[in-house]
Amino acid sequence: MPLRLHNTLTRSKEDFVPLDDGHVRMYVCGPTVYDRAHIGNARPVVVFDVLYRLLRAAYPRVTYCRNITDVDDKIIAAAAEKDIPIDRLTHETTKSFHEDMAALGALSPDVEPRATDHIPQMIAMIQCLMEHGNAYEAEGHVLFAVSTMADYGRLANRDRREMIAGARVEVAPYKKDPADFVLWKPSHGDQPGWDSPWGRGRPGWHIECSAMSRAHLGESFDIHGGGLDLVFPHHENEIAQSTCAHGAPFVRYWVHNGYLTVNGEKMSKSAGNFFTVPDLLDKAPGEAIRLYLLKTHYRAPMDFTENGLKEAKTNLDRWYRALKQADEKLGLTPEQIATSLQNTSPSPDILDALNDDLNTPLAVARLNMDADAVFEADSSGDLTELRNRADWLRAGGEILGLLQGNPEEWFKWAADTGSGGGIAESEIEDLIAQRAQARANKDFAEADRIRDALVDRGVLLEDKAEGTIWRRAG
Repeated sequence: MPLRLHNTLTRSKEDFVPLDDGHVRMYVCGPTVYDRAHIGNARPVVVFDVLYRLLRAAYPRVTYCRNITDVDDKIIAAAAEKDIPIDRLTHETTKSFHEDMAALGALSPDVEPRATDHIPQMIAMIQCLMEHGNAYEAEGHVLFAVSTMADYGRLANRDRREMIAGARVEVAPYKKDPADFVLWKPSHGDQPGWDSPWGRGRPGWHIECSAMSRAHLGESFDIHGGGLDLVFPHHENEIAQSTCAHGAPFVRYWVHNGYLTVNGEKMSKSAGNFFTVPDLLDKAPGEAIRLYLLKTHYRAPMDFTENGLKEAKTNLDRWYRALKQADEKLGLTPEQIATSLQNTSPSPDILDALNDDLNTPLAVARLNMDADAVFEADSSGDLTELRNRADWLRAGGEILGLLQGNPEEWFKWAADTGSGGGIAESEIEDLIAQRAQARANKDFAEADRIRDALVDRGVLLEDKAEGTIWRRAG
């Protein structure tokens, strides 16, 4: 079936028809780099990574652009609080963001523009808006005049008074209308700033994305993604700026993921339910976090709980166990597995699920069926069927960004207990080496003692011709 996406602009599910069949272009709002990414920040990254994978499987060329906002008042405040230079904060936070998202299996975007590298483009767009009568200067600020755009509010589907009442709109005496928003603001003292026709200053948040998307995707492109919280004012204002500046349609399909809560409540450090990605990586592998995020449809609200994360880890244990058994029975090398994966597409059922507005919960259910089929083929001894079913399981996992690791390594993961209750991989390897020496010395009692001690600590051994392998129980 063709790809269908729910378009926030039309509030309906539509067939996806790109502007250019040979080149699909997608922009997703990236992080403001002042602190570590939390699980709410991770949800859109994972959602749009799946869409990116699906588009790459269907079209000859896809350009995925996700920006870095590295000039913002939150960044200025965070750098001052930590007493470090702004560029150091943004560099370190960007690096951490890349590491955290890679741990969740997210592919890098094709283009990752930084706001500070696009100041000339922002200034040019603001000048264009002023020339068209859509913006005005007041007390060192340049503001977009919302009254000049007849259908402002169409994306949010609310009139201006409702939007102003429901959002934090800055009240300022220099505004002609309370809804007018800042395109350029003055910089004082050691605040970051650039020379402009309106004096030394810095861009407003909304103009950044409009300028960066135009620079890398053109005046009109296919998909713009982000969280539901960005519909107003950010995405509404992007539409206003871009359409008024260019006189051309801006984005064909607006795609938004739903809100995320933790244990039924909004995330808050004071409530103790605020989890950064590194916090969760101490509790579960990145793939388990990713699977948990995908078990809820992207448009639905999601409640994140530690029990749900444990269930996702258990689910992956089963899939990896199916692959491990198949690989061993088939005697496949890593090179053979990689070659099979390159030549295998996901099952039609999984592709149909994803093409239906990224129905990842249904795709996950069908991956469970693929795993069932692997176990059944393994039991029957039909090696051809086993090979086919294992290939399908891997290919279905890959398009979801799952089952990317070696099954042997998967079962070596252990949570960071923080209390010394776990056993480090280096200690396990050392004990296995001691056991091998004991066996070489024909001290089988000592070898059995080491094996039993490892079992007591949740580590299972398996002796093979090429040596002893291990995995954690559970």
